[in-house]
Amino acid sequence: MKLREWGLDDLVDDSAVIVSELATNSSKTGCHTRMLVGIRRPTDRIVRILVGDGSRSVPVMIQAGPDATSGRGLAMVHRLTQGRWGVTLLPFGKVVHADLTTPAPVNRSP
Repeated sequence: MKLREWGLDDLVDDSAVIVSELATNSSKTGCHTRMLVGIRRPTDRIVRILVGDGSRSVPVMIQAGPDATSGRGLAMVHRLTQGRWGVTLLPFGKVVHADLTTPAPVNRSP
């Protein structure tokens, strides 16, 4: 996994939850053409998870009731990313991105 390659083992679990939630949303909103998952490092302090699909249906965070069996996924993504997620609409689909902050580098001065 790319996160381990980058030495960011602490982000593996949160990233897996985010990919799972965004991919589930994508499949539930009628994406029948394609789905792509990617990961990028726009800066040293940010890991960006991307899930793209062929649907222009935008995910919306809702307040799920206590008895609801679904509807909490985007709230979880929102919590894990501290609100740093969003959607870019494309001519034939969308990309949902979610940003995680990397741990501060350790200063290894002698």
